[in-house]
Amino acid sequence: MKLLGKSLHIANSGKLIARTTKTPSPGAIVFDSNKKKIGKVGYVFGPTANPYVSIRLFRQANREEIERNCGEKLFVSKPKSKKTRKRRMRSRQKKPQNKK
Repeated sequence: MKLLGKSLHIANSGKLIARTTKTPSPGAIVFDSNKKKIGKVGYVFGPTANPYVSIRLFRQANREEIERNCGEKLFVSKPKSKKTRKRRMRSRQKKPQNKK
């Protein structure tokens, strides 16, 4: 896990706004200082040097506790990569034609 930044506040839309120094990848899981999952990275906006991050909170995350702990450090993990399947090339064999 890597340090994401500090939480600022919960917006009217219900998303947690945080300030960071690095741009995280969208969809990365966000943890609080107690290593509890609290949400996923939604949008990254603002200046490129110190961007803001909008975090979509999970339903099990306690919003009152997160709001009380504004200013605490947040951590981020890498998003799970989607497994890609390789397509197998079929050899095109000529089918025998029926001759009369």
